[in-house]
Amino acid sequence: MTAAGLTAEPAIAVADIRKTYGKRPILAGVSFEVQRGELFALLGPNGAGKTTTVEILEGYRKADAGTVSVLGLDPMRDGARLRPRIGLMLQEGGIDNRTTPREVLRLYARFYRDPEDPDALLEAVDLGRAASTRYRRLSGGEKQRLSLALALLGRPELLVLDEPTAGMDPAAKQATRERIAALRAAGTTILLTTHELGDVELLADHVAVLDRGRVVAYGTPAELTGAGAPRVRFRLSATLADADAAALAAAAGGVGARVSVAGAGAAYELTGLTAAPDPTLVAALAAWCLERGLLLTELRLGARSLEERYLELVGADVAAEAGADLATEAEGTA
Repeated sequence: MTAAGLTAEPAIAVADIRKTYGKRPILAGVSFEVQRGELFALLGPNGAGKTTTVEILEGYRKADAGTVSVLGLDPMRDGARLRPRIGLMLQEGGIDNRTTPREVLRLYARFYRDPEDPDALLEAVDLGRAASTRYRRLSGGEKQRLSLALALLGRPELLVLDEPTAGMDPAAKQATRERIAALRAAGTTILLTTHELGDVELLADHVAVLDRGRVVAYGTPAELTGAGAPRVRFRLSATLADADAAALAAAAGGVGARVSVAGAGAAYELTGLTAAPDPTLVAALAAWCLERGLLLTELRLGARSLEERYLELVGADVAAEAGADLATEAEGTA
């Protein structure tokens, strides 16, 4: 589905960008496009190259090779013209602990020709009651909402959001999601980096997954979660013996099907299917359980979640490798 304000000219065009810190490659040929008016999510484990990619887009870091266009401009050559058109929501804002949200917004508003009204913006991000509270006394979620307000202050054409709901309670997360969705609907182009994959499934038009400096998947959330063979996940009232698991696989899925453990608490997965799950399969699964006095307590068909697909893409060893890559990427910011 296209967003309001979407045109043929991309807001961001990245072609084969590469970056090396020392002798270690961080970006090894990254390419993607973000269309105007859409919300584009850039995902990846810590150290995959997300920060370096975003810094190149912002003009704070130069790629070793490749081409970058942001709102039709070169971020390095045209930085002075580009920066007023971009709003950045970063996790670390560098805000003086002694200032208040109202003071910060009024100060930064002076840098723009046509800023949002600071007081109205404080209310919009639910910081009206904390407007006079010193920054050091704000909660983590309040600091995040202030960072969002700062990003919106200059009425940006392109909004870059880095973990926008981190540290927020559930109510604040929902309010922030609604605010982001409203901005997208109004035509603002949004580049989102986050580990909150539920946000991505709800909000994103397109997703790129970075791993070890390369784009390993690109598409809509539906395209990414629908990739791969069909499968069924279910939970029973009791665990299955190996022989029973094999019998259930044959009864419900036919030749080549297999039932395997998919988590604690008698959770299982039926794989090896040759076609998408249908009513016949569901009926066979339920009948098999009925004959043996087992209660089918949970059943999920078809596409995997985005989180499951993401973990498949980045690999089981991502945690160990991310630590080393993150340290290397940090060297470039020193």
